[in-house]
Amino acid sequence: MKILGTHDDRTVEQLQRCVAAEPGAVGVLCADGHVGYSMPIGGVVAYRDYVSPSGVGYDIACGNMAVMTNIMARDVNAVERERIADEIQKRISFGIGRKNNEPIDSPVFDRIAHSPVKQQAALVQQAQAQLGTVGSGNHYVDILEDEAGVLWVGVHFGSRGIGHKTATGFMNIAQGRAFDDGKGEGEMDAPPLLLNIHEPSGQDYIEAMTIAGEFAYAGREAVVNKTLEILGACALWSVHNHHNFAWRERHNGVDYWVVRKGATPAAPGQFGFVGGSMGDISVILRGVESELSAELLYSTVHGAGRVMSRTQAAGKQKWMRGEDGRKRPQRVGVGLVDFAAEKAKLVESGIVLRGAGADEAPPVYRSLQSVLDAHAGTIQVVHTLQPRIVVMAGGDEYDPYKD
Repeated sequence: MKILGTHDDRTVEQLQRCVAAEPGAVGVLCADGHVGYSMPIGGVVAYRDYVSPSGVGYDIACGNMAVMTNIMARDVNAVERERIADEIQKRISFGIGRKNNEPIDSPVFDRIAHSPVKQQAALVQQAQAQLGTVGSGNHYVDILEDEAGVLWVGVHFGSRGIGHKTATGFMNIAQGRAFDDGKGEGEMDAPPLLLNIHEPSGQDYIEAMTIAGEFAYAGREAVVNKTLEILGACALWSVHNHHNFAWRERHNGVDYWVVRKGATPAAPGQFGFVGGSMGDISVILRGVESELSAELLYSTVHGAGRVMSRTQAAGKQKWMRGEDGRKRPQRVGVGLVDFAAEKAKLVESGIVLRGAGADEAPPVYRSLQSVLDAHAGTIQVVHTLQPRIVVMAGGDEYDPYKD
């Protein structure tokens, strides 16, 4: 195993279990790593004969997209930034449900309808209802400014309900159950769930994962296009990639299925967009060739990495259904983050925030620069982006597909 950065024992032990599941498997832990379900976030495992639905996780094909616009930050004043933030929050759906009925058509719906996995094919109506919705948790739409004063749009989210239900079904199959029998993964520190790539279940998962990935790509493109419309801008250049996915790759002369969970592919010359917390920088980076890059299976960070759980940050909560049928959080404990104070700091920095909660505040995360430094020699930072507008679901938004 190759480990960059500093991690607690539990995070490392999760990766060790995943690597030990197949003789000859190769493991990597990126510097933004932390505990996840079965496999750590920031973990990379290369298997020769298996693919891991618990490794890819529930949010299949969660990823980032960024576009450089034709608008300069100096041409968007403070009043206009507030208006843009309001329009993004109004016209793009965060959390669960949909705020608008603007139809979005996409060839991905036909792909879903013809999935070889009948349970996934049956999700086409849900996919139509959710395409272009962002979800909650750490998912966002950002307007950012680069070192030349150019505005960028950056988004982070995945495959929503179709990915979650696809993942759950194949996690059930990996445990010897029927697709619809069970809730997927068990305990946080359970052994990895594996599917043999030489058996029908493994091949079905690969195809279903690929389709969920196409849905995630289409959703991020739809949200970026809507944001560009709100800005009155066009895209000059873009970068787009998953960080919860499995790829067929060749390393050291061996063909593997490389499972990345919260890790960005960074092959030499490959671009990536990596976001920090709402008050931190984001970057456009490019993979470079080096001995360390090869040892990392050409993988890098996908974000800054949490240092505090949601419960630690915001306090323990229970979701209670109100008279209107919506679930809302009821706090039963006090968190470590003073979110009002954190929002005041963002205002002082000129950052316009809509939504979010204490569990996504800057103290919850490492600094992005610190984890990038740990990967020195494997990536090149091409652009450094400062946040100007950050829009997320509110902290009281219930969304079963957020992570």
